[in-house]
Amino acid sequence: MIFDPLTIGRVELPSCVVLAPMAGITDLPFRQLAYRFGAGMVVAEMLTADKRLWNSRKSRLRLAFGDNTGPRVVQIAGGDAAMLADAARQVADLGAEIIDINMGCPAKKVCNKAAGSALLKDEALVADIFEQVVASVAVPVTVKTRTGWSPEHKNAVRIAQLAEHAGVAAITIHGRTRSCRFHGDVDYESIARVKQAVSIPVIANGDIDSAEKAEQILLETGADGVMIGRAALGQPWIAGNIAQYLHKGLQLRCPSVQDVRNLLLEHLATLHAFYDEFLGTRIARKHVAWYLQRIPQSESFRKEFNRIDSAEEQKLQLVEFFDMNTKTLEEGFAA
Repeated sequence: MIFDPLTIGRVELPSCVVLAPMAGITDLPFRQLAYRFGAGMVVAEMLTADKRLWNSRKSRLRLAFGDNTGPRVVQIAGGDAAMLADAARQVADLGAEIIDINMGCPAKKVCNKAAGSALLKDEALVADIFEQVVASVAVPVTVKTRTGWSPEHKNAVRIAQLAEHAGVAAITIHGRTRSCRFHGDVDYESIARVKQAVSIPVIANGDIDSAEKAEQILLETGADGVMIGRAALGQPWIAGNIAQYLHKGLQLRCPSVQDVRNLLLEHLATLHAFYDEFLGTRIARKHVAWYLQRIPQSESFRKEFNRIDSAEEQKLQLVEFFDMNTKTLEEGFAA
């Protein structure tokens, strides 16, 4: 079945496949790769709504838009409606074209500040946040949330209705509650109920790791789009592959070993340039581990790679590893 691309407010996307905001992952270098491979929209890492913290290096890097990422989407997190509205105004002035409100993060350090998915316990506050943030900016506002606080307290339908009433342009539902975190089966039935209850676009999220799974979930829930999260780790091309399948019926193969080698070298170079050598080499370690996670024989190499703190040495060691293990890598990537 062929599916339509997404439109969020007045922003028309090239596909209905979205890359999730993931702290420590969807930085500018990763978003540029994912968008180049065909993701319809890529969302930046979560940014605190407390502008007093924006002078930190971490926040400045999260506010970096750059080129070739499609519509500029910033996700803000906080528990105070006025503060979130002020943050939304500021990031819109800086060039954000869509503002996403985080009501789905299950992390304790976020929930302990009455932000993220902790907001789902206070529907009056949720309504106030929606109304103030939407009124504060001229760009579309979206929200990413969960099915509820716990399996006994699921209120995603009510949250979606509050969002639509306030003028929120789209809602993404991760099909688990906050207490489930990332464990257990995804509740796609709750996503279907949300879709039936509102007319704004609904994006399904949770354990979508292939084109076939994406198609199944779109048909099962009636959702307008899918959001790809952890499946993109080490596979920045996956959202684009899924989009090609959903919109054109094309079943694309994963990149060849040579393609992955060249892509990984490019990714390393952009990380080193974006962060500087000291931080870039350290961040590169986890990305290399994700790219090679399906290659059992790569474990010893990954351990050695984690000790390298030179950008040039990382590049040289990666080239040597790929050149000396081509057959093993071909079998691993094909599995």
